[in-house]
Amino acid sequence: MKNFVLGLLVGIALMGSMVAGALVDRIEGIKILDRIAFRRDVGGETVITKGREVVDEESVVTKVVEQATDSVVTVSISKTNIVGGNLFPGFDFWGDFFNMPQMRPQEQKIEQDIGTGFIISEDGLIVTNKHVVSDTEAKYRVVVGKDEVLEVKEIYRDPVTDLAILKVEKKGLKPVRLGDSDKLKVGQTVIAIGTALGEFRSTVTKGVISGLGRGITAGGPFEGSEKLDNVIQTDAAINPGNSGGPLLNSSGEVIGVNVAVSQAGQNIGFALPINLVRDSINNFKTTGEFERPYLGVSYRMISKQAALLNEVPQGAYVQEVIVGSPAEKVGIKLGDIITEIEGKKLSDSGVGELATYINKKKIGDEVEVKVWREGKDLVFKTKLEKRK
Repeated sequence: MKNFVLGLLVGIALMGSMVAGALVDRIEGIKILDRIAFRRDVGGETVITKGREVVDEESVVTKVVEQATDSVVTVSISKTNIVGGNLFPGFDFWGDFFNMPQMRPQEQKIEQDIGTGFIISEDGLIVTNKHVVSDTEAKYRVVVGKDEVLEVKEIYRDPVTDLAILKVEKKGLKPVRLGDSDKLKVGQTVIAIGTALGEFRSTVTKGVISGLGRGITAGGPFEGSEKLDNVIQTDAAINPGNSGGPLLNSSGEVIGVNVAVSQAGQNIGFALPINLVRDSINNFKTTGEFERPYLGVSYRMISKQAALLNEVPQGAYVQEVIVGSPAEKVGIKLGDIITEIEGKKLSDSGVGELATYINKKKIGDEVEVKVWREGKDLVFKTKLEKRK
């Protein structure tokens, strides 16, 4: 009898392990939050053991999209161009030759979706990229929801980052929630929403953070180029038209502003970290503009090789000193090489490093600048002023 009971217990244990194994095999595609749980189907219904939370990846994405879509807008441009007409007024070779009337210039009206933005306040403030609204002669509109069109009344362009804030006259808008881009990790799931190719509104793509702290040169054939530091790299599909749209984490918080896509590779997109944007937004809400401290020089970084060839130190070669700037007031001159700021050495490995450092300071802060001039090191202390 004892042997029979023992055999029965062994059999139950084996059966239990087989059932548990079968359940484990069926947890494919399930993301388990905080605790381990089993999921099984009973009579067509999903049963979760002991009420533990189980969330599949699909429901995470759909929930984020449902929460954020109403806060994402499409940016449209409206502009009239003059096309046609004679190259030489008063003379029309083909018109005279064929006895035809002279060609007349014609107006060509352009109305097109060109980018994306997202709402940051209930009373009508919208964030997008500066390059999306770079044409100061054009008029812009935003499309909220499915078809509500609002005129952009004011545009504030950040002179330092590729960022702009649009103002529309509308109350009761739904703002996004901002996350913390300093806590991001490579491999983390992200979701992008935007007007892909300027045609497909509310397009959703998903991927991961591929890299952090990247430095890129962004721009287009008609926009010039801009050096952007410390951007987020992602493999979530970001296409032309997505610029200015939000990059969200799995909690539905905006952790980046989609800004660029690599034309040389696939699945390589970039976004401005939201903490950089948050500082600009807070500054704007306080002052009504993008106030920035500035030193007042334009410069070109000297590479290590160029420094060795010319027997000069590495640093920022001053190409221009703005009249009335803090730099001019303390005696920094054209041809000086800025080698250190606040004891931090400058090198060509961080192009834009001087500007990045200055932008982190506040108006009124005093900084120590070390320059090399004709074989001598000079140290200047200057107080940063508001960018004019």
